[in-house]
Amino acid sequence: MSELSYLEKLLDGVEVKRLPLGELGELVRGNGLPKSDFTESGVPAIHYGQIYTFYGLSTETTKSFVSQETAKKLKKVNSGDVVITNTSENFTDVGKALVYLGKEQAVTGGHATIFKPNSTIIGKYFAYFTQTDSFANEKRKYSKGTKVID
Repeated sequence: MSELSYLEKLLDGVEVKRLPLGELGELVRGNGLPKSDFTESGVPAIHYGQIYTFYGLSTETTKSFVSQETAKKLKKVNSGDVVITNTSENFTDVGKALVYLGKEQAVTGGHATIFKPNSTIIGKYFAYFTQTDSFANEKRKYSKGTKVID
């Protein structure tokens, strides 16, 4: 007889409804945002590459900024939203998630998707979930590419 996993023990006797991500919130694909658009100050901006190299699980501030004019063309990130990387040069970083907890609206660009959770899930919980083996196993099913992985 196999030993129960932590999750199986935790949920023993509890009925769990499994839902597709699209029922837990809205997914918005980013667009644009080359590093050449960065400014010293302005609208907070989250670049997908910085999710790998600079940020942890969550942030209240951004490393980068863009002008108001540039921000108008980009997708908006509100406090509690999760910015997810779409692409990477390695499997581990594809789908890496960052919860934005800033007071000011931020923006993000291409190679990222924004998960805007509805009232049934907390963004930070979703970001934690993206670090689990369960998420990695699902991600592996859909990832493709050799040099750049989507």
